[in-house]
Amino acid sequence: MDKIIISDLEVFYRVGVPDAERAKPQRLLISVEMTRDFAAAATADDLTKTIDYDAVTRRLLKFGESRSWKLIERLAADIAEMILAEFAPDTVSVEVKKFVVPEARYVAVQLTRPAGD
Repeated sequence: MDKIIISDLEVFYRVGVPDAERAKPQRLLISVEMTRDFAAAATADDLTKTIDYDAVTRRLLKFGESRSWKLIERLAADIAEMILAEFAPDTVSVEVKKFVVPEARYVAVQLTRPAGD
């Protein structure tokens, strides 16, 4: 299966269990892999036959503007649901990296969801 990958997109969302942690946006890195057959797009060199990664990127940058999440697990699931609904990949994998544990480079959640699930 063919893939489009957006790796380590820097976003600023309100995420955290304590209210104080959600009080201001914090830096996260989001990676997304979207699968679909891109043979028609490659043959025709036609953007309308693929997933527009620029549109996905712009959507992700705005996705956290008007809400907050307690868990990055929920955030990742919401991102997957949005991408499946709006961009129609066969599957989507999402990774959210959060930088809150001083002794670790990051903590992360990864999940994969199929279309129609």
